[in-house]
Amino acid sequence: MNEEKKLPKRKHPRLDNYDYSSAGAYFITICTKDRRCVLSRIVGRGLAPAEEIEYTLFGEIAKQQLLLLEYRYPHLTIEQYVIMPNHIHIIMILDNKTAGASPRPTITDIICTYKSLTTIACKKNGFDGKLFQTSFYEHIIRDQNDGAEIAKYIYENQIKWQFDSLFVEDEN
Repeated sequence: MNEEKKLPKRKHPRLDNYDYSSAGAYFITICTKDRRCVLSRIVGRGLAPAEEIEYTLFGEIAKQQLLLLEYRYPHLTIEQYVIMPNHIHIIMILDNKTAGASPRPTITDIICTYKSLTTIACKKNGFDGKLFQTSFYEHIIRDQNDGAEIAKYIYENQIKWQFDSLFVEDEN
């Protein structure tokens, strides 16, 4: 008899019973597939401002598509972001504006749109394969202190790149 290999069940990362289309601030992390360093390079050694981010062509596209989300979703504000070599951190804010006749998009809807449009644009510019991991990390920002800590983390991310949990040696 051929035994089937059982894979671990993937845990759903979103909170049950939470409306992810509701107004609030969200911290999002999106990783590239296999954590490939295709979005940017961290250059320089030492403390800020010596550490700088140089975007690749695909990182420039990722930035452009991120900023275009505010036009696609008028109730969305991109408060802060950083595009690292293999991941993107974003603080996004949804306000109370209505979506007209359509239901308000959820954070998942917005991120799926972003990932799809970015991947399509990158493929038109020579990217081969899957750009992003299937899911993304999200954290509902609970208060001003929580938001300040996350903003500091995003701001300092490039400086602390070699100590980041997503750090991998540059493939180039």
